[in-house]
Amino acid sequence: MVSKHDGHQALIAQAENAWRENSGKLDTTYRLQYHMMPPAGWMNDPNGMIYFDGYYHLFYQHDPYQAKQGPMHWGHARSKDLVHWEHLPVALAPSEDYDKGGDKGQGCWSGSAVDNDGVFTLIYTGHVDGKKPEEVQCLATSNDGVTFHKHAANPIIADSPDAERFGFRDPKVWKNGDSWYMVVGYGKDGLGKAIMYVSKDLYSWEYKGTAVESDGTMGDMWECPDLFPLGAGDQHVLLISPMNIAPIKNLYVAGSFDYASCRFEQRHAAQIDYGFDFYAPQTLLDDRGRRIMIAWMNIWGATMPETAHGWLGGMTLPRELTIAEDGKLLSHPVPELAALRGSHIAAVAVVVADQSYVSIDGVHGDSLELEIVFDLTASDASEVGIRVRCSEDGTAFTEIGYSIPEQKLYTDRQLSGEGDGGISEAPLQLAAGGRLRLRLFLDRSSVELFAGEGRIAMTNRIYPKLQDTGISFFARGGDARIESLDAWELSSIW
Repeated sequence: MVSKHDGHQALIAQAENAWRENSGKLDTTYRLQYHMMPPAGWMNDPNGMIYFDGYYHLFYQHDPYQAKQGPMHWGHARSKDLVHWEHLPVALAPSEDYDKGGDKGQGCWSGSAVDNDGVFTLIYTGHVDGKKPEEVQCLATSNDGVTFHKHAANPIIADSPDAERFGFRDPKVWKNGDSWYMVVGYGKDGLGKAIMYVSKDLYSWEYKGTAVESDGTMGDMWECPDLFPLGAGDQHVLLISPMNIAPIKNLYVAGSFDYASCRFEQRHAAQIDYGFDFYAPQTLLDDRGRRIMIAWMNIWGATMPETAHGWLGGMTLPRELTIAEDGKLLSHPVPELAALRGSHIAAVAVVVADQSYVSIDGVHGDSLELEIVFDLTASDASEVGIRVRCSEDGTAFTEIGYSIPEQKLYTDRQLSGEGDGGISEAPLQLAAGGRLRLRLFLDRSSVELFAGEGRIAMTNRIYPKLQDTGISFFARGGDARIESLDAWELSSIW
């Protein structure tokens, strides 16, 4: 007789064999050079982020058999430095009646990881479309950080607080004092909610009610909530991925959290990232006390050209989160990314004439980090910026620009190549001194933009032709002056 454990491990081995076989058949045109991505098949939400026993662990929603969403597994990778990632065997596969069944949505859906006195523990949502209830919370443990065993008494939370609700998933668990706290994504009566549970042992949970909910403008279901302390005192931040308020797909809520009542008092809310391709962010606390965030670098409903190539999905670069005095969330790429830097080109005092496109010798490519400072006190232009992944004839490119009168930063991918177009925008007031500072990470099929001293991040997928590697700087409505430019080629982590 095959035990449940043996049955689960057989499915894990089958899944691993599938991605190992499929990884040799990929079209690599859009494969990312220094972002975490699946070896083959489908990837979406980051799950189970944790620093454990000297490694950063990143799990993710995964279909190892195909480049589309199917029965969800948990893929698994780890890193010593947040830069170079090692793929590990699949951690979870749908194998039980609470996470497998039917021919529709099913699987081991999103969740989190904790260190329970040295026991590596995963908490996830078991999902089976059409089952009553269709979503329950489950637990799995590992003695070696690689092989995970589902708890015999799963589910640990067998049903939602309300019979009528929209979603009950994506548990994020953390410890405060001698108690475990769980925030779960929820929706009821058209309002997204973050609901709370408390436990002493991770197995028996007490429902504590709603920590915070939508004010009517923040979506009808909050996926992938992540609630954590950040800053001084009782300051906390809640990250959510709200449903049905397009085009907004991510929000953070900053405020205070009371552990006795499990209530959150909101003080500030805004987007985490203003790009089209940023969803389901999750964080971890590392051994240096840093709060590190990674998100899925795609979005539901988008055209995803790489699916025809045997794979789908990537993760954003890791970003360190801090909180500003005014309560706004700040994010910066982790400094470890400097390890990717190769050849360096620097330029100063570059004048860009009105209506011109200026290239700088040696600055081109599809895997680059750029730091650009425009001195707008020495410029009379109304708009300045940079075009990346330009075709030789200038008909294809992605444009990153700043409108000075509108105080608006944007990424325009209307002519970027395959995939969706659109213009993503963010409000940005210039810092004192009239300098516009842009930091740009360009990969084979992505562009991540940072500005405003950590206040603005903008993440987009782009799908240009391989040969389109040109870069140029532009000015409109007058001349512009680039005070300084630093460009680094970035090496592949694969």
